Amino acid sequence: MGGAFTAAPALALVAVPALALLVVLFGAATANVGDSCSTVADCGAGQWCFDCEPEFAGSKCVRSAATNPFQLTNNSLPFNKYAYLTTHNSFAIVGEPSHTGVPRITFDNQEDTVTDQLKNGVRALMLDTYDFKGDVWLCHSNGGKCNDFTAFEPALDTFKEIEAFLAANPSEIVTLILEDYVHAPNGLTNVFKTSGLMKYWFPVSKMPQNGKDWPLVSDMVVSNQRLLVFTSIRSKQATEGIAYQWNFMVENNYGDDGMDAGKCSNRAESAPLNDKTKSLVLMNYFPSVPVKITACLQHSKGLTDMVNTCYGAAGNRWANFLAVDYYKRSDGGGAFQATDLLNGRLLCGCQDVKACSRGSGVICSS
Repeated sequence: MGGAFTAAPALALVAVPALALLVVLFGAATANVGDSCSTVADCGAGQWCFDCEPEFAGSKCVRSAATNPFQLTNNSLPFNKYAYLTTHNSFAIVGEPSHTGVPRITFDNQEDTVTDQLKNGVRALMLDTYDFKGDVWLCHSNGGKCNDFTAFEPALDTFKEIEAFLAANPSEIVTLILEDYVHAPNGLTNVFKTSGLMKYWFPVSKMPQNGKDWPLVSDMVVSNQRLLVFTSIRSKQATEGIAYQWNFMVENNYGDDGMDAGKCSNRAESAPLNDKTKSLVLMNYFPSVPVKITACLQHSKGLTDMVNTCYGAAGNRWANFLAVDYYKRSDGGGAFQATDLLNGRLLCGCQDVKACSRGSGVICSS
C-alpha cells in the first residue's frame, strides 16, 4: 500500500489533465458559498458541505461560522451596538448520550457541542436550568420539572465548556440566557463558582438602566468581565446577583408565534418591543416543534424578512441577539448572514458587516 504514495517521475505529469495539473501546482480554488460539493474538503474555511433537502437539489458549500465583528472592525463600541448569534436550547444536542441511564424522550435543538457552537461564532446560549438529583441540570422538559427522560446533563459540564472557551479566548464575551427552574437557595451561584466562571462575571451593578448604553466591549475585555448571565426568575437579581432578563432586554414571541410572517410582538414576560428603557433586543426565530429540514428552509428564506419586521416593531432598533435552532442549517448564509446583516446595520448602516471594514471589497448597500 505504501507504494501508492511514492512520488511519480516528473515525466508522468504529461498524462495529467490540464485542470488537474493546475490544481496540483497552484492548489484548489477557494470555494464560494453555493458551490456544489461532495465533502467538506470541497468547501472553503468557515463552510461545510450540506444538502438542504427536500427543496434544494444537491449538496452545496454553506456557511458554518460567524463573522467576528470585534476582529473585523473593532471592539470599541458599547456591548449593545453589536449583534450576537444565539442558539436556542444550546444543550439539547442530537446524539447526546443519556447521563441518567434512562433513554431520553424529548426534543433536540442543536447538532454541535457547546464548545463547537462557541468556536463557530455563537456568542449567546439559551439554557434551561432545573433542580434535579440534588444538583442543577440542563433539561428539555415542561411543567418546571426535570425527569430522567428529559435530562441532558449536569449544568456544571456545560459551564466548564464555557469556562474553557473564555480562558482560551480572552477577547470574547459570552451571554447566557437562562430559562430558570432552580429554586434551591444559591443553587445556580454554587454551580457558577464550582465551574470557575465567577472570575468572568459581569455584575448587575454595571448593567445600564433606562435604556442607556452598555459599557464598551473593550472595557469589558480589559476588566475580564466577559460573562453576562440573565435569569427568568426576578427575585434572583436581589438574592444571587443574577440579572433578571426583562429588566434589561425586550424579547419577541418564541415558537410558532415568533415566526408569523410580517408580525413581531413581545412575549408575555417582556415589555413591549418598542420600550427603549431596555437597551437590548432579543429576536427569537424557531418553531414550537424543532424539525431539522424545516429549520434549513426557514433560515434560507424567512429569517432575514423577520429581522427587518422586528426592527420596525422594536422602534427601529436592530436585534442584538438572534436565537435559532440548528444554527448551521441553510442553503447558503442562513443565520450567519442574518447576523452579518444585523451587525452591518448596527455598525455602519450597511446590509453586510463586511462592508464596514475598509479594503474588504464588499460594497455598502443601505
